[in-house]
Amino acid sequence: MKMNNIRGIKDLMHIDWILTGSVVMLNLVGLLTISSVAEFAGTGMLVKQAAGSAVGLLILFVFSLVDYNWILRFYKWFYGLTVFLLFFVLVFGTTVGGAKRWISIGGFTFQPSEMAKILLILFYAAFIIKYKDRFSGFRIYLISAALMLVPVILTLREPDLSTSIMMVLIFLVILFVSGISGKLVAGTAAVVIPASCILIYLMDVKDNLPFVSAYQQERVRAWLHPEQYLDTTAYQTMNSMMAIGSGGLMGKGLTESGSSLYQTGFVSESQTDFIFAVIGEEFGFIGCVFVVFLIAVIAIRCFRIADRCGDMKGRIIACGVGGWIALQSFLNIGVATGLLPNTGIPLPFVSYGLTAIICLYLGLGITQNVYLSNHNSKAAKPRNLWSDE
Repeated sequence: MKMNNIRGIKDLMHIDWILTGSVVMLNLVGLLTISSVAEFAGTGMLVKQAAGSAVGLLILFVFSLVDYNWILRFYKWFYGLTVFLLFFVLVFGTTVGGAKRWISIGGFTFQPSEMAKILLILFYAAFIIKYKDRFSGFRIYLISAALMLVPVILTLREPDLSTSIMMVLIFLVILFVSGISGKLVAGTAAVVIPASCILIYLMDVKDNLPFVSAYQQERVRAWLHPEQYLDTTAYQTMNSMMAIGSGGLMGKGLTESGSSLYQTGFVSESQTDFIFAVIGEEFGFIGCVFVVFLIAVIAIRCFRIADRCGDMKGRIIACGVGGWIALQSFLNIGVATGLLPNTGIPLPFVSYGLTAIICLYLGLGITQNVYLSNHNSKAAKPRNLWSDE
């Protein structure tokens, strides 16, 4: 790597410290919450998560200094690595709970589908801009969608529906930022929204639908009629809502072993998918609002960096990372509060998971480099987010 592709250490003084500070605070809330769960579970997850957070923060600072335009030179490798790892995990992955989502090498375990999110953002940031003129009009978006279909299908095969949904949502954010026609967006919404409503209705009233699995259909029914699935599919979500409600305004505080709902096994997956229920019980409504506030600040700062970016590639990266954090948080909190069907997805920077937190920090590190690349330049003035002029 040439030295002109790396900034000096002094440039770290000029990164977006509001963004970095908000991330660190959210991460600390996660570690504090995991400390209660880890004590009950009797595992070393707190030490592992703390180590992963420290490594992730270091990665953020390092990649803040590496020119994102140089990183995007390897965009084809990013896509190839994504497809290879997702295929590899299906063949040689470790099976947990009936799903192959992890690759174990020695004592190191990682989840390729989490890596795929940031790798695909980087891939499309370069691919769409490079080939937009060669494949004029709608063709570039069809080609991009076809390329996205491969990792989505491989992730569905694990099976991991929630991550597949996140990949699609991130892809839609990227398409919107890259300048896709507003008429096409409106037309797609006019078809997708009614079709989704019809699909949900059919999943509720019809059995053995050919295009959905039985467990997916049951989850939708449990979401629509939770009182009928209190002891089965809706058990997690209903208990999560009860735990959140039990925290009241101020919460119970860091409770002693065995004295809270999640510590009795009442809320399963409390360190990952339903960690928001632990936050609600221990820190109450105020704690929940604080977490949502930090997530909103992080997403808004990413979008602000995109708005001030002088080129489309940087905008796609910043908006892709901001959309990833915002949408995944919405899905996680929506499930924990009963707003959405149970999909099982972690809360960014809060839930336990080493691959997830390192990849999130990586994404924010590159976003910080986008910020530094446009800081104190003529392009740093507020601009139309959808324009590449």
